[in-house]
Amino acid sequence: MLAGGAARRLGGVDKPGVRVGGRALLDRVLTACADARTTVVVADPRPTERPVVWAREEPPGGGPLAALAAGLRHTTADQVLVVSADLPFLGYRTVRGLLTSLRHGAADGVLLTDSDGRDQPLVAAYRAGPLRRGLAALTGRHGELTGLPLRRLTGSLGLTRTSDPVASFDCDTWDDIATARARIREHGHVLDEWISAVKDELGIDLDVDTGVLLDLARDAAHGVARPAAPLTTFLVGYAAARAGGDREAVAEAAHKAAALALRWADEETLDATPETPDTRPDA
Repeated sequence: MLAGGAARRLGGVDKPGVRVGGRALLDRVLTACADARTTVVVADPRPTERPVVWAREEPPGGGPLAALAAGLRHTTADQVLVVSADLPFLGYRTVRGLLTSLRHGAADGVLLTDSDGRDQPLVAAYRAGPLRRGLAALTGRHGELTGLPLRRLTGSLGLTRTSDPVASFDCDTWDDIATARARIREHGHVLDEWISAVKDELGIDLDVDTGVLLDLARDAAHGVARPAAPLTTFLVGYAAARAGGDREAVAEAAHKAAALALRWADEETLDATPETPDTRPDA
């Protein structure tokens, strides 16, 4: 992950530390890459939500090509994901998709294109061998990699492309930051964003089925009383943790509580319905 740029269009601010949806951009990208065997961040060390290996190009600020070479020195993997630290909407499904396409294809790399169809070589999966050979050739030709554009390397590779305007959206300006912050508060995104932020804040990696929990909260609120919704979901979480804390434990506890809420509501309905008098004659 390349996170050591100068961020000139942001006035030189520490861009990886800028918060979008309550989380630093760097931490958002690290979450998307949580399944990586080794995560190397090329930048000056700083606190992060997930453990990483730190690297730095020499001299610092030598550009993305030099930073890529510095990061590759810390991994022996045959396939590598190369991303920048300013991708607020990169998700693990996109990461897995890139790596799966690379694994099943014959190309040197698979990269995303943005909304204008432009290549985004810093949202891509590559075979490490062609990267290392290309970097060695450029070093031999120019003496060093500092200041060389990334296209000097990617232009020599056989690449396939996938269009994803959302995942490839990067934050180069304050307008981009404002756009990202507004998008995650839209109705269709806000719950997923909030759940991801809470899990990161609490150090929880569990892939929770939020639909099950929302259905439970609705049933508890409607069938019992409105305050029952947050209290019930808390108790479900506690019960799931005692049962092992995995996705299945959450689902089982939620289903049990939802069934109880429905039974509770059914009894209330029955109690509110007057019984029909028994008009049969005595035997």
